[in-house]
Amino acid sequence: MDNLYTGIDLGSNSIKVVVCEKKNDKFNVLASTSVKAHGIKEGQIADTKKAVSSVKEALKNIEEMLGFKITKVVAAVPPTNCYMDIVRGSSQVSDYNAITGNDISNAIMDALKDLDLKDQELVTSIPISFTIDGKEEVKDPKKMRGSKLDTKVVISTLEKEPLYRILEVLKLSGLETVDIAFTSTGDYYTVKSKKLDELVGAIIDIGEHKTNVAIYNRGIQIKNAVIPVGSKNVDKDISYIYKISLKESKKLKETFAVAVSKNADNTDVYKITTEDNEDKEITQVDISKVVEARIKEILKLAKNEIKNLTNREIRYIIITGGLSEMAGFQSIVDDEFGFVAKVCNIQTIGVRHNKYSSALGVVKYFDDKLTLRNKVFNMVDDQDIESLIKKTKVPTAENDENIMNKLFRHFFDD
Repeated sequence: MDNLYTGIDLGSNSIKVVVCEKKNDKFNVLASTSVKAHGIKEGQIADTKKAVSSVKEALKNIEEMLGFKITKVVAAVPPTNCYMDIVRGSSQVSDYNAITGNDISNAIMDALKDLDLKDQELVTSIPISFTIDGKEEVKDPKKMRGSKLDTKVVISTLEKEPLYRILEVLKLSGLETVDIAFTSTGDYYTVKSKKLDELVGAIIDIGEHKTNVAIYNRGIQIKNAVIPVGSKNVDKDISYIYKISLKESKKLKETFAVAVSKNADNTDVYKITTEDNEDKEITQVDISKVVEARIKEILKLAKNEIKNLTNREIRYIIITGGLSEMAGFQSIVDDEFGFVAKVCNIQTIGVRHNKYSSALGVVKYFDDKLTLRNKVFNMVDDQDIESLIKKTKVPTAENDENIMNKLFRHFFDD
């Protein structure tokens, strides 16, 4: 049976859930949803009850698409105040003829055994490389011969309290968290390629309240910084200048403004009523100037943070987050960073929006982790598959690519 995984990202603005199936080394999205988040502020749980309600709403949407409940997830957590280090471990190879996934797991566990975490919790442990009998250094030693396996592992930890509050929300929502990874890890795995795995680069994730800047060396995150400015600041700017509510300003940002004012239409007008009960008209050019100014500031701050984090040559920069979906965003990126930087462009059908980059990526991270250790894990129980087979659903004009048909095809195709 194919591997089915679920990733969840509890953002300040929205809860994203992505259910994927891996078939022939390709990830197919079977269901995805994004719902308004309540009880979450700046990536932290502010109101457990409201946050649980939001997660349950997202799960209900997924259940209606799939026909069964999701009970196991990989969770994307914000890397705010994270700590990173390199540890080393080793293991004796159990069978000299071939290194196995168990040997790899044992070497990694050996690297982690003496960690003194105190108020921290381990989030990720990503091997940099493996050395066989002190000679050959490789990324994946499975099936190679040797008697001793050494490894260098990048570990990342997070403060326990905010992490446990996220896990509590998931548990109260009826979910078992089988693994966790940083949202920045998810962002990288969404765009991961053999080329990027050989380079030093950065990923900028513009969130609701904060912007995360992560530095990667050969596919492994080595530095992280958080800038206390995000897309919410754009809403506040519009709200302050035009004296309208934050709800209305967000709507204008998402449906009317463009990222580059020179590309806006001066004849395109939006009528508003201010909080002083005055009727006004806003041109697309005027509001886009407000938006453009704040986006430029965010990118400049991110650029400076990259310089502060590393003196290595940055070979790529990828910008993600919902704000990066604005029309014309790439033009501002080009002006600020040059051609080394690109806006994230998710090609996976079902999640072609950058707000899904973390939820989709943690699924791919989890699968990569299992593959290295030669493990198999399915987040969907056999009984749920059986209920899927028994369940019927009539295709409609609004659901041309019927999710049930897609599932049947994946399960039974050779």
